[in-house]
Amino acid sequence: MSDTEVETFAFQAEINQLMSLIINAFYSNKDIFIRELISNSSDALDKIRYQSLTDKSVLEANPDLKIDIETNSEAKTWTIVDTGIGMTKADLVNNLGTIARSGTKDFISNLTEGKADISMIGQFGVGFYSAYLVADKVIVHTKHNDDEQYIWESEAGGHFSIRRDTGPSLGRGTKIVLFLKEDQLDYLEERKIKDIVKRHSQFIQYPIHLLVKKEEEKEVDEPEEEKKEDSEKTEEEKGEKKKKKVKEIKHEWEQLNKNKPLWLRNPSEITKQEYADFYKGLTNDWEEHLAVKHFKVEGQLEFTAMLFVPKRAPFDLFESRKKPNNIKLYVRRVFIMDNCEELIPEWLTFLKGLVDSEDLPLNISRELLQQNKILKVIRKNLIKKAIEMFVEIKENKEDYKKFYESFSRNLKYGIHEDSENRAKLADLVQYYSTQSGEEQTTLKDYVTRMKPEQKGIYYITGESRKSVENSPFIEGLKKKGIEVLFMTEPIDEYAMQQLKEYDSKKFICITKGGVDLGETEEEKKAAEEETKSFENLCTIIKETLGDKVEKVVTSSRIVQSPACLVTGEHGWSAYMERIMKAQALRDNSMSSYMVSKKTLEINPKHPIVKELKKKADADKSDKTVKDLIWLLFETSLLTSGFALDEPASFANRIHRMIKLGLSIDDDEDVVDEDLPPLETSAASSDEGSKMEEVD
Repeated sequence: MSDTEVETFAFQAEINQLMSLIINAFYSNKDIFIRELISNSSDALDKIRYQSLTDKSVLEANPDLKIDIETNSEAKTWTIVDTGIGMTKADLVNNLGTIARSGTKDFISNLTEGKADISMIGQFGVGFYSAYLVADKVIVHTKHNDDEQYIWESEAGGHFSIRRDTGPSLGRGTKIVLFLKEDQLDYLEERKIKDIVKRHSQFIQYPIHLLVKKEEEKEVDEPEEEKKEDSEKTEEEKGEKKKKKVKEIKHEWEQLNKNKPLWLRNPSEITKQEYADFYKGLTNDWEEHLAVKHFKVEGQLEFTAMLFVPKRAPFDLFESRKKPNNIKLYVRRVFIMDNCEELIPEWLTFLKGLVDSEDLPLNISRELLQQNKILKVIRKNLIKKAIEMFVEIKENKEDYKKFYESFSRNLKYGIHEDSENRAKLADLVQYYSTQSGEEQTTLKDYVTRMKPEQKGIYYITGESRKSVENSPFIEGLKKKGIEVLFMTEPIDEYAMQQLKEYDSKKFICITKGGVDLGETEEEKKAAEEETKSFENLCTIIKETLGDKVEKVVTSSRIVQSPACLVTGEHGWSAYMERIMKAQALRDNSMSSYMVSKKTLEINPKHPIVKELKKKADADKSDKTVKDLIWLLFETSLLTSGFALDEPASFANRIHRMIKLGLSIDDDEDVVDEDLPPLETSAASSDEGSKMEEVD
């Protein structure tokens, strides 16, 4: 081939189709061409470096391994130069004109039908053609150690040409010149190039330089005309040369990827400060991290990861519209995406960090990620290592306190969602209890304090620690010295639906029916006798309340309170019922069968209940008895954690009791027709004294 001879080749049909798609279709993400060309250059540098391991002479023509980017506003060109392996003439024909990989035809077909994403282009070995997203003409200068220097040129019109390059020698490597389209000239801007390289390619291991303009102020002598002064000037003043400041534009190379991939170093060699600086740069957090897990997995697949736990939870931690996670995905130091939902489960979205895979294809679509087995293995490892990190944090009491305050809900969410790691997460959760004081207790510590006759792990759910501490449900257990855990977050209700037991000990919700308090035979016998004694009162209460309660029974679980309302063993608890009623988009049809039937449990030892029994035995149709039964039921609703269906009726009953206490005649005010009237005023003073006795 002579120096001036030009050979013309036709693109393979599929490449022609791809070029046509790229040129004519509208793709919003045109930035990918920079990532693709830098990745190709990095691959070429990898190849020559690999060759140099066995033959140092291959680097003689150009020992520096680097990537340079240069723009020319006047010529409207964007140029990238690498000192990689370069291409022979045969390589140019084969690599920049035909399809080399299987699957590329399917990709082009899917792209045509709109089923594939243009950002996947590099996966199929055709990333080079992304240059035509922004350019209407591309010239490639290349020099391989085993061949002459050649020029490849194409305007994407179905053909390309190759000729020998008689211009300046590259020594070794490839230079790609893009002639930008008129509407893509913003890629000549330094700021835009820097931003794209920082986002996608800042951890490429070879230096990436950009030729930038720098303005410098320089002092120069003023021209003679401007120096002419009055003849009155002294000789000394005349001898002084006048200086003038002018701006001078200089061009110099600036390295864009100064941040070295910290994760590639040995963790034992990295200082805490280096981790902190890297974390701040990666996440833009103003605080240092609380903990870090830096590890490498080798074997059937290879990847490196760094996971950071922030010091505090972000305000939008459970905001549904925020991005799925904060783990950046890299493939061989090239940034791919930072919102890969398949990389980490939702309960771990507070973690920040990155994963750098050696096995994933460089450009992988979301559809392929969902099916990718490599990603599933990475995900499993990330969860395992994250839990290991939480266990390590737990060794430092102060650090774990900070961590738990911020992320306890995430751990409980994990118990609900992650069946595989449920037992490990159960070891990490902590609760206040009747015996824990101001410190929270772990389930492990609770089990060590359990009484020999104790049937399981007792817990109560509610809106606040104060409300559950004073709940009537814990009175009987407290009396027996049995510890009860306080679960005061809505997520606890969901977690307990999945966490049935811990260390072979069942969880028992004390606000539900069927709670065994471990009574002795004597206690059981006494309870049976009380049940028979109060059978009549229970029947009257049931008749009065109707379908508000399923049944009325005597109970030994309450000590100081007169009554409480318990729910069925398999339905919603009182707190869960409140949570579900508060749902903005709740399904009322579901509520109808999940809301438990309530059982009213009365305390036969309480003076109010005893007095009520006397009155009911004397006259079961006594209107005052019925009024007191309703009042007892509604106060039990409140103390048991339920919401009142008719707060106005409850308020009216209270007002009538106040009147009774103040000896105000009911006739002086309007009588509520919906409520049964109290007995006549003649009996008022007598009833008042009886009420005082009850109190």
